[in-house]
This record gives sequence, structure tokens and C-alpha cells, in this order.
Amino acid sequence: MAEVQIFLNGEPRSIPAEADLDRLLDIFSLPRQRVAVELNHTVVRRADWAATTVREGDKLEVVHFVGGG
Repeated sequence: MAEVQIFLNGEPRSIPAEADLDRLLDIFSLPRQRVAVELNHTVVRRADWAATTVREGDKLEVVHFVGGG
């Protein structure tokens, strides 16, 4: 299977070509609850993750929300 190079939270990573954001979270064992995903400086709505394909050179930031008081 072909792979593409991306940047995930500033680190270069290889993923299968044509992976969507849902698959990306699975590949890196990232939880879906309480996270936000930014793709090339644009926040992607959770409802759009399955329809958003990650491409060569994309820059992604996955941010975990932490509660506190």
C-alpha cells in the first residue's frame, strides 16, 4: 500500500495514502472524545472527519481538551 508523509503535531509521520481523519486517529490510537483536529490551520468539524482525506505534506494538529478547576 502506498504511503504519504504528513506532519502530526509537528512530527513527520507516514500514513497510508488516502486515509481520512477517522482512520488517522485509529492509526495513532488517538481518542475521539474531547479532541479537536486542525488540518492545515483550519479546524475540521467532527462530522466531517470521515469525509476529509489526508494528503501528502498536510499539517495536522490534534489537541486534547483537559478539564480542570
